[in-house]
Amino acid sequence: MNAVVRQEAHDASLWHAVSRNRRDRPALQGGLDVDLAIVGGGFVGLSTALHAAGRGLSVAVLEAEIIAWGATGRNAGFVVPNFAKMDPDSILAHLGPERGERLIDFAAGSADLVFELIRRHGIDCDAVRNGWIQPAHSPAAFEKVKSRAGQWARRGRPAVMLDRHDVEALTGARGYVGGWMDRSAGVLNPVAYARGLADAAEKAGARIFERTRVTSIDRAADGWSLKTPSGAVRAAKVLVATNAYGGPLSPTLRRTYFPLKIFQIATAPLPRDIRSRLLPGGQGVGDTRRNLFTFRFDADNRLISGGMHIFEPGADARVPQAIRRRLARHLDLPDLPALAFSWSGIAAVDPDFLPRLVDLGAGLIAGFACNGRGIAMTTAMGKVLADWASGANARDLPLPFGPPSPIPLHSVVRYAPNMLLPWSMLRDRLDHASKG
Repeated sequence: MNAVVRQEAHDASLWHAVSRNRRDRPALQGGLDVDLAIVGGGFVGLSTALHAAGRGLSVAVLEAEIIAWGATGRNAGFVVPNFAKMDPDSILAHLGPERGERLIDFAAGSADLVFELIRRHGIDCDAVRNGWIQPAHSPAAFEKVKSRAGQWARRGRPAVMLDRHDVEALTGARGYVGGWMDRSAGVLNPVAYARGLADAAEKAGARIFERTRVTSIDRAADGWSLKTPSGAVRAAKVLVATNAYGGPLSPTLRRTYFPLKIFQIATAPLPRDIRSRLLPGGQGVGDTRRNLFTFRFDADNRLISGGMHIFEPGADARVPQAIRRRLARHLDLPDLPALAFSWSGIAAVDPDFLPRLVDLGAGLIAGFACNGRGIAMTTAMGKVLADWASGANARDLPLPFGPPSPIPLHSVVRYAPNMLLPWSMLRDRLDHASKG
């Protein structure tokens, strides 16, 4: 029986438990007037706060729990500067040449921005920038990977094709047809990174409040009024940066994305001989399966992977062990160490799998749905949202922007990703069988 170490109540994930730079921040008490109020203390909110405060704006961040409590602190820590589903050519076809190229350039430089902020602000977050590898699980997937890598390489990105021997040497995983690597990507501890962004934002002049849940956002004569249980904020502009953790604050926003529950696990540290075989360069891996298979190591040699659930009842106990079995099978590790941590989080997935900004009124905007590319995309999103806070027209930013677009029959189709998982798993098995 594999015993999982359960985190303390204040620890939402492995990252909260091991990060060294925790600092308590007060709740808002009384009234406050600012240029920009930000609802949510995750990557989008913190990056926006840092960049906006750096431009001289008065900024308040209002976080309902603690910094990095939501998806920011519950992911696997991959820094990947490309899109989860769409490639550059398909984005150009979807958005047109002008807007498409701007979004592609935005994504391409997103990891560069993350690692530059880490360097500039001295953020201690176990960052390793040796690349991200996408192995192909079938010949058809390998053809798509070749096209994807070629499209990014033609835009000057460090995209490298890998044959099956390269993939095995770099990852230690057997059975892949080939793959590609983006050398500008990397991995880090997301909670430590978010806390470092918060510290940097405060040094730039932003004010950050924890345990400060925003209960309402109402139009005021000179902007907006935000109410909390123990105070209020008047702001010229407001950013809603809650991603899938907004709760009842904006029911309209909740109907515009699929809330996808994703589980993560971390084993006990692996023995040195096994660790030297798997990912010796410290990259992160996310393959081409429809039922995505990912793995990486943290700074203490814990092996980390993730997955979805089909049925919610009992998932917290059932799914982590299923992920562990999958990890042991794919990496040929019959003696895989027991689980040390398991956790879950909710990602906001947009129907077209692209990040976007949502127009909620004059001076009120939401930024969300980075679809599994959160660390890189949301950090870059914060930088361009600082342009908006400083007076730029949101329509001139490189991200798709428009009014809320609720998904038809959302109360039913919101479960589609989970309901379709068995079919995706079957198709992955059929792909694998067709290789030989």
